[in-house]
Amino acid sequence: MAAHMRWGLRLLLARNTTHFRVPASTASQCFRKGLPQTGTVARHFSGHLSILTEDTPNPQSLKFVPGKPVLGAGTLDFPTASSAVCSSLARDLFEIEGVKSVFFGPDFITVTKIDEDLDWTDIKRLALDAIAKFFESGDPITVGVSYYESSHCDDDDEIVSMIKELLDTRIRPTVQEDGGDVIYKGFENGIVKLKLVGSCTGCPSSTVTLKNGIQNMMQFYIPEVSDVEQVQDEVDEINAKVFSELERKLKD
Repeated sequence: MAAHMRWGLRLLLARNTTHFRVPASTASQCFRKGLPQTGTVARHFSGHLSILTEDTPNPQSLKFVPGKPVLGAGTLDFPTASSAVCSSLARDLFEIEGVKSVFFGPDFITVTKIDEDLDWTDIKRLALDAIAKFFESGDPITVGVSYYESSHCDDDDEIVSMIKELLDTRIRPTVQEDGGDVIYKGFENGIVKLKLVGSCTGCPSSTVTLKNGIQNMMQFYIPEVSDVEQVQDEVDEINAKVFSELERKLKD
């Protein structure tokens, strides 16, 4: 059975991803249906640039689509202002009061605010202005940094290769549509370890994304996968603790 499913996965991934659609009875459809749906899309004109804003499943994150390549390929996460030294645009966005984190995708920018109760009006207006001015400047989006595109390695065994291939061709593009990304961090004792970034960070629907979406699809095609769990880097855990302490002090 496991060999049969692996063969089915190879056939699935070998097809043209642009035109191929998985039948409604398969896990690919279940993955999309299992995810929370995004909401309002609005077009804004700032200078000579037309920028779309899209709601994400995370009420604290907003996706900006400038109609131009951002990274072109790959993603880059800026969880704190101190991590934005390589990008003048990210630094400008962090200058906006209420911005917690910034995330770059191939053709979009996700801005996450500090608190759900904080109104989007001023943040959105200032972010639109910063994005428009940046693209009009012609400056490079980043300097001296590499983007996360894929974690494929020649030393990967068959199962790990299939996990990464499924992530890159079926799962990550869908998550990126919602302003986030999924980073492979390891596979051990049947457990796939993933890091959620962008709009997925702190999203109340992240558990739904992991269990109803990613885990179901992984288990459908790769029976060796018993579970999928979210992990954080050590620096992320430190940043989360610092931010929580700051929030507590502000409330006191």
